Amino acid sequence: MENRNFAFGKRNFIALAAGIIVILIGFALMSGGSSTEESFDASIFDTRRIVVAPIVTFVGFASIIYAIILKPKDDTNKITEE
Repeated sequence: MENRNFAFGKRNFIALAAGIIVILIGFALMSGGSSTEESFDASIFDTRRIVVAPIVTFVGFASIIYAIILKPKDDTNKITEE
């Protein structure tokens, strides 16, 4: 079979998927009820929404950047004698 040189390896795709999952978790932590003109919901200023969720989302974006920069393992450097 022909050897193809892809920009991403298996480790890159796994790290990329993990980063996307972490970002989705961060956005889920930010979601919740909202305030209306008739009623005020104080949970919009909760620590989970203001501190924890943005940090989790930032970690997710940082892991995606790491997945892009991560150099894939190159198996073509093996010396083969013919």
